[in-house]
Formats: sequence, structure tokens, C-alpha cells
Amino acid sequence: MARHIRKRRGSPAGAAPGSLISHPGAEAPTLHLFSYGPDAIEEIARPNLKKIAAGRGVRPVLWLDVAGLGDVDLISALGAQFDLNALALEDTVNVHQRPKAEEFPGHLFAVVRMLRPGAGPQSEQITLFLGSDFLLTFQETAGDCFSAVRERLRQSKGRVRMRGPDYLAYCLMDAVIDGYFPVLEAYGERLEALEDAIITRPDQHHARELHAIKRDLLLLRRAIWPAREMIHHLTRDSGTFIQEETRPFLRDVYDHVVQLMDMLETYREIASGLLDVYLSAMSAKLNEVMKVLTIIATIFMPLGFLAGLWGMNFDRASPFNMPELNWRFGYPAALVVMLAVAGALVLYFRRKGWLGGDDELL
Repeated sequence: MARHIRKRRGSPAGAAPGSLISHPGAEAPTLHLFSYGPDAIEEIARPNLKKIAAGRGVRPVLWLDVAGLGDVDLISALGAQFDLNALALEDTVNVHQRPKAEEFPGHLFAVVRMLRPGAGPQSEQITLFLGSDFLLTFQETAGDCFSAVRERLRQSKGRVRMRGPDYLAYCLMDAVIDGYFPVLEAYGERLEALEDAIITRPDQHHARELHAIKRDLLLLRRAIWPAREMIHHLTRDSGTFIQEETRPFLRDVYDHVVQLMDMLETYREIASGLLDVYLSAMSAKLNEVMKVLTIIATIFMPLGFLAGLWGMNFDRASPFNMPELNWRFGYPAALVVMLAVAGALVLYFRRKGWLGGDDELL
């Protein structure tokens, strides 16, 4: 079975720290800007650098979302405009990072992995730069799970317009983590269907599907496990960018991640157990086939002996010749003897329980 291994994409060996080198397949970036406060909000699609600079400080929070990492000059300019750490920017364009969080002067840097809509276990890197009055998010590709958060901003629903950028960062992380639940639940339904199919009628494609599910669950584990550590760090960190009133909400996200880990480990154990059940079922099926073949061979062994004995055809003049050769009813008698031997063997096997009869031990 072919394995799809994600290649590491990063700066070449020996490159200077902080080098921004985008991989050849990166999409051209698309920018989306929200500038908001409790009383007003401004949304700008595809803003330029001047509009971004002009929007900062006008309202309490500025959220700039960058979808696509194909323009390192633009990313470098944004880094200079918001005074972002060079090593953090390098990790932004090198999209092999595991979820993590680190505080730099002037901003908090965090990485989460978001499941791509409709792509199963395939994830993409979401990078967040959280400052005192801004939040920058960088995505690998366009399309995300933030539509509900944007709509809450537009409609001023919930607390998001009343809080700072740290609460917005919590909302985005919560949306990313919640996106894992439908995917894991779908794997749970697949495992339930496989369990019924394996018990009733095991087949080779069941083993292939189980191996595929185990591989997908491993990919999900690589994204979820470090996210638990990262969010736990944010809930306990005494830094200045996460306000105390936001930490209870982050603890709720942490609980969701723990729940995901429990589901994930449970499904991995179920998949491993089903693989053992499949192997046992196939072994039992093979044993049944071998038992039937052995019984058939055992029945025909004495019949073959009798047929060979009567088929030697010695000279009729010999005094030791078999009298059945000259007997008128020799052939029917031989058939009757063979049928009697076969019937006796079948009756014996049935009484022993080998053919589904009584399990009596004689």
C-alpha cells in the first residue's frame, strides 16, 4: 500500500537565520482586514500596506488575515510594519511547524494546524501574531473555518467586539479545534461499520481500510497532541498578551483538545483491535476451509485404496486372483462397499461435531 509522506519544506541547509524562502507551490497572498471596536467596525478586502498602516490605532483591534504565502516581500514588509520577530516569520513561511507558542518583545507567536475543509486528515499551518492592539494570521491557502467568527464580528454578536485581540485569537483557535470533531466522528462511524462487516463477512479490503484509518489517525495525532501542550502553555503563562478574563475561555479550548485526544486514542485502539479481529476471523475462515478439505480428503482416502486394490487386474489364471473379478455382481458390490465406508466416515465426523452435529467425544 502506498504511503503519502509529507515532505519537509523549509530553508535550505546553511541559510541565515530569519531567511524568508517560500516554497515553489505557495499561493499568492490574499489580504483581508478588520478594524473594530465596541461601537464600529471597518472591513477592507485586499488592502494595501498604506491602508493597513492607516488602520492601525484607529480602533482598539486590527485583524489582518493573510491567505497564501507566495510573496515573501509582502510578508517581510508586514513583519517590518508590525515589528515581528524574524525567526517567527521564518517559521511562518516554513509550513512544517508543529503547534507551539512563544513570546517575543511586542507580540506573542503561536502556530496551530487547521484541517482543510473536505480534505480528511490533511492539515495546514495557521500562524498567529498577537500584539496589544493587533492580530495577524497567516494561512497556507485560501479557505478556512473562520466564517462564523467573521460573521460574529460583522453582526456584533457575543463578546468578540467588546474584547481585545487576545479574545479574537481564542475564537480562531476554538474554531480550529472544533473543526476536528466532525472528522473524528466520521472515523468513528467508519470503524463501527467496519466492525459489523468484519464480524459478519471479513474481506481483504477491510484490512486495507483499517490500515488507511490508522495512518490518518496518526496524522491527526501529530496535529492534536502538540496543540494540547501549546494551549496549556497559554492558559498558565503569565505574559502580557493574554488577559486574565480570556484564560477561562482558553481552558475551555484545552478541555476540547483533551476530549479530542481521548477520542483519538480510543479510535486508534478500536482500529488496532479490529485489525486483530480481522486476522482472527480470516484465520478461522482458513481453518474452516482446511477442515472441509481435510474431511473430503479423509473420506476419499479409503475409497482410493479400495479402487486401487480392485483395479490391479491380476491374471485370472492365478489361484490367488481376486474372486470379485469373475463375480457377476462384483462391480455393484464394490460401489456399495465404497458408499458404506464413505457414509460411515461422514456419520463419524458428524457425531464428533466436525460437520455441525453433536459435539460428542467417542
